Amino acid sequence: VGKKVQAIYLWWHKPVIDKELLQSLPNLKVIANSGVGMDHLDLKLVASFGVKIANAPRAVSSSTADTGMALLLASARRLLEVHNISISSSMEYREADILGVKVAGATLGIIGMGSIGYKIALRAKAFEMNVLYHNRTRRKVQEEQAVGATYCKKIDSLLQQADFVMLVVSLTPQTHKLIGKRELELMKPTATLINISRGAVIDQEALVAALRTGVIRAAALDVTSPEPLPRDHPLLKLKNVIITPHLGIKTDKATYMITEEAVENILAALNGLPLPSEVYPS
Repeated sequence: VGKKVQAIYLWWHKPVIDKELLQSLPNLKVIANSGVGMDHLDLKLVASFGVKIANAPRAVSSSTADTGMALLLASARRLLEVHNISISSSMEYREADILGVKVAGATLGIIGMGSIGYKIALRAKAFEMNVLYHNRTRRKVQEEQAVGATYCKKIDSLLQQADFVMLVVSLTPQTHKLIGKRELELMKPTATLINISRGAVIDQEALVAALRTGVIRAAALDVTSPEPLPRDHPLLKLKNVIITPHLGIKTDKATYMITEEAVENILAALNGLPLPSEVYPS
């Protein structure tokens, strides 16, 4: 049926798009991705076959922003630890053992201020947080004012000031291991690192060392490298880490909206119309 296929809808990186598959589909016009991240695709290879590419940014931004804030709050108030205490047979603890950190008035540093990052800033404003952000391009002044965000041209400045650092960047050669030993040591020892982008944005060996030695307070990770982590990975054994299985967009409504957005892009491509969410090779 290869000659009949004109569109592919990628759901969680499947099917794998490689040269062999593209060669077997001579009439393929479009690949629609279920999500924003495109690091699993060789965009230049796909484009060389004359195939258009689209993602689904509108559908995922709110759900992913919710996930980021949920991880921030869960880590700040040590929800996983206190849940385990609450369901234990003895329920013995000292007040000092469950002290969290205050979110209101704390400083959130957002690295990556696209649509998701901006929605996180909106949520942070509602929690009375001070918002810093670092991005390749600065937002308009009125957009900054709407969420009370301050631009940091240099990432180092953000890392040194933030109580919570949230990673919301795409995985590219430039962002691979963006946060390593040097960057972690710039952070406050009371700071928390939150990652809702891609696992490879963090040097995980450096993160393990930083968490073990108190370089930073805690980490909350919705993404790891690989996913899932091997069951003997040291990150799984640390009490100051929360790990979730890439929950970002996993809500019933977001899943439905992603499919709608993908279909919209596919129909546009098949009818020779501009794709609402077309992605171009860099």
